[in-house]
Amino acid sequence: MRATQLYAPTLRETPAEAEVISHQLMLRAGMIRKAAGGVYSYLPLAWRVLRKIEDIVREEMDAKGGQELLMPIIQPAELWQETGRWDVYGDEMFRLQDRHNRNFCLGPTHEEMITALVRFDVRSYRQLPLMLYQIQNKYRDEIRPRFGLMRGREFIMKDLYSFDRDEQGLDVSYRKMYDAYTNVFSRCGLTFRAVEADSGAIGGSGSHEFMVIAESGEAAIAYCSVCDYAANVEKAELKPIQQMHETQMSLIEKETPGTKTIEEVSAFLGITADKTIKTIAYQTEKGLVLALVRGDHAVNEIKLQNKLGCLQLELASEDAINTALDCVPGYIGPVGASNVTVVADETVMLMSNAVCGANSRGKHYLHVNPGRDFKPAIITDIRLIQENDPCPHCGQAVKTARGIEAGQVFKLFTKYSKALQATYLDENGKEKPLVMGCYGIGVSRTMAAAIEQNNDEHGIIWPAAIAPYHAVVVPINVKDNVQLELSEAVYSRLQSAGIESVLDDRNERPGVKFKDADLIGYPLKITVGPKTINEQLLEVKVRKTGETTFLSLADDYITAIKNMLAAL
Repeated sequence: MRATQLYAPTLRETPAEAEVISHQLMLRAGMIRKAAGGVYSYLPLAWRVLRKIEDIVREEMDAKGGQELLMPIIQPAELWQETGRWDVYGDEMFRLQDRHNRNFCLGPTHEEMITALVRFDVRSYRQLPLMLYQIQNKYRDEIRPRFGLMRGREFIMKDLYSFDRDEQGLDVSYRKMYDAYTNVFSRCGLTFRAVEADSGAIGGSGSHEFMVIAESGEAAIAYCSVCDYAANVEKAELKPIQQMHETQMSLIEKETPGTKTIEEVSAFLGITADKTIKTIAYQTEKGLVLALVRGDHAVNEIKLQNKLGCLQLELASEDAINTALDCVPGYIGPVGASNVTVVADETVMLMSNAVCGANSRGKHYLHVNPGRDFKPAIITDIRLIQENDPCPHCGQAVKTARGIEAGQVFKLFTKYSKALQATYLDENGKEKPLVMGCYGIGVSRTMAAAIEQNNDEHGIIWPAAIAPYHAVVVPINVKDNVQLELSEAVYSRLQSAGIESVLDDRNERPGVKFKDADLIGYPLKITVGPKTINEQLLEVKVRKTGETTFLSLADDYITAIKNMLAAL
């Protein structure tokens, strides 16, 4: 490709709308352009990257026995109503009606569609196991699309679905996909971790997320450097923290004016935060809930919602708190809170002589002892894991990092097959539900995650396997016929050798060309200038390391360049 023909309109300034580095760099490098909030056009450079990621995904899916198909994006409401997800999925679902007023949605995912497809054709155990996948656009009406391709309304996803006879078969399919995902992200040149995860709206009870490690990641993960444990912080199951037992003291009420936060209460009373009980009020469709955690911890809202089994969970309004407890936020607590549901973290129940709100403005209780002074309706793990918490598996201190979810694998079991009556006949002619798994990779998100993980102040640093082009050939002066001819010759040899290249034949200053090369992130920059003419040397610079090598035109420089790319 010649740069004079390449549609890659680069920008010198960072657009104000771009918040994260991948969004900024893809706009500046001429890779994407916004059509509407959360909806983007992929320009040629981005499309080449996406196709390379898709090719890697296809190769790994096919290697594990996956078969590619393509299902409709427009899905009939009836299928979603059969599984009960038409109402559960919420406002994220794009809904539409045809001219006959029949309800449809734009597919946010395809569990219903694939199960309905398979239930008509798979009738015997002899047809199992079966793994079917597709790569297509998905649609989710995000309330606030942001971060470019990281959280959009339209995105490209690979979704594979496995069908097995039983849970043992599902375990085998799940492991195949787990290994395939490991291969995909390794081949894409990414640093990642597979972590235990919550299944969310997809359902099922077993799941792992594949997190690309990046400081800009929306998700936090906890991992142990001693054992192999790793989990999304929302999923991490925690053991209660044992605490020194104290002789119980009598409950007293104390004036604590102007102390609405744990920090303010602790400072006022001269205690540490771990001696307080944090009480957070939530509104659910089942009523008001008080969630209790130790004052130095935070509530894990995903765990709380799962334990409650509620569809909606949001912070309660001041009016709702006032109506239920005749109090204001900052002073609420579990003692005497008889008309609300109290859920306590297990660690709270091991506290002695703690401090909590007294459900009266400007007052707190001292010497609160759980079990004596209040009895929660539910006692369970609802706290968010933190750096240095004990590992749930080995007890060593965990570490935390930020990550971008690029893929997730789920064990669905019979959630969808039972709802949609997708069954097969076993060896004895007995009808049984298909046992299912679901496995997704965000293709467009993987591209963005790769940039988040690989960039510097100059631009993108593509891993060679998914770079739009492997190398750019830059003649210092295109008006110098000798330089241009040499550049053409090098470019031609690279192309013939299968090294995808761009010849920057623009009549621009060298500095402009070099800046664009760094911005776009070509793994190798090959400069043809006076040194090439006078000494027959090509200057080859590695984008990732900044290392510069001089290769002789008289030698086999093509093999040397291939070796340099293989090392990236």
